[in-house]
Amino acid sequence: MPIWNPEYESMDREALAKLQLRRLQSTVAWVYERVPYYKEVLDASGVKPKDIRSLADVRLLPFTDKTALRDTYPYGMFAVDLEQVVRVHSSSGTTGKPIVVGYTKGDLNTWTELTARIASAAGVTSKDRVQLAFLYGMFTGGWGMHYGIERVGATVFPAGSGNTERQLLMMQDFGTTVLVCTPSYALYIAEVAEKSGIDIKSLPLRVGLFGGEPSGEGMREEIEKRLGILATDNYGLSEVMGPGVSGECEYQCGLHMNEDHFLFEVVDPQTGEPVLEGEEGELIITPLTKEAFPVLRYRTHDLTTIDTTVCECGRTMARMRKVRARTDDMLIIRGVNVFPSQIEDVLVAIEGIEPHYLIIVDRKGSMDDLEVQIEVAEEIFSDVMADMVAFIKLVTERLFSVIGLHAKVRLVEPGTIERTAGKARRVIDKRQTD
Repeated sequence: MPIWNPEYESMDREALAKLQLRRLQSTVAWVYERVPYYKEVLDASGVKPKDIRSLADVRLLPFTDKTALRDTYPYGMFAVDLEQVVRVHSSSGTTGKPIVVGYTKGDLNTWTELTARIASAAGVTSKDRVQLAFLYGMFTGGWGMHYGIERVGATVFPAGSGNTERQLLMMQDFGTTVLVCTPSYALYIAEVAEKSGIDIKSLPLRVGLFGGEPSGEGMREEIEKRLGILATDNYGLSEVMGPGVSGECEYQCGLHMNEDHFLFEVVDPQTGEPVLEGEEGELIITPLTKEAFPVLRYRTHDLTTIDTTVCECGRTMARMRKVRARTDDMLIIRGVNVFPSQIEDVLVAIEGIEPHYLIIVDRKGSMDDLEVQIEVAEEIFSDVMADMVAFIKLVTERLFSVIGLHAKVRLVEPGTIERTAGKARRVIDKRQTD
């Protein structure tokens, strides 16, 4: 598939490093002069913009996390006057004050360029008809992909989220060829189509661009099987821009990172020290071209690895492994560290389990209790009791072999677990409300 901007996406890595350094130096000087928060923390650590002489010097700079962004709510981290800000987005604020981010005209142009790269890498062309089933509003997902896809020249259907029957009707009537949404919602669309007797594989749909929540290879395979499409992942977060940070090409061997606009690090989440290439760690991102809302060394809490070898597609930008877990979504149950992604990987590998599950953690007395609710195919749920007991035992043993804990496995009827057009709710930790 063609590369949208080969001048940068296939750039020599030595030239890329020089470009990154120039842009890093400019960004540090920009925030030092214009963002009081950064001037204060840089002065406190004895670091001046002139001290950044190499890319390795990024480690002289402080980390930034959500706390700083919330403490400066709403506009304290903006580097330009509001008169220059043409767009504002924010997080949901479900765990406190929302994080508010701003964009200049230049920022929106950059954002559009980078999402155009992501769309093009996934195979979107000017001949496509793209159905965007992301939430529009303060969330960055819908808007970010919208303008990039338009720049590619494709026709955009801004369907928004929810109303799945209407989504399917649009696919049939408008001839949708590309679907953009969360992976869990793509599976729900497939489920509703099957129940409605719609042969979705007979439609022109051929490619999916999925993001907004973690998902594993098992879920990708399920999407591709049930929708009959090529399913690609893309990654982004509002704090550094939104979607467009990285995305997969047709080879599905990692997400190409737009390194000319972002400096990426992978560090040990405990020590903050860099890990070796290929080792898992926390992804740290410093935007290099943001005007309104630049941040230094933003802690994403996302765990990944980075590969700098050249991809078969010809892009030289490094690739990150798709994010499956976060440092802050780890559950500690009876002293054991458990990631929801580990449980998902077990479940999707067992035939008969639908790709919908719910993890419930509670405390009974002084002991943590782990329950995993799973939807299963009709034939399994209606099986004789002895067979159901054997099936539950199989799932329990598979889970124990991976997480080292005995979980209570509960089978629920298909359609029982809540569906959503946004991020799927996978975990309920009742201990947090005790």
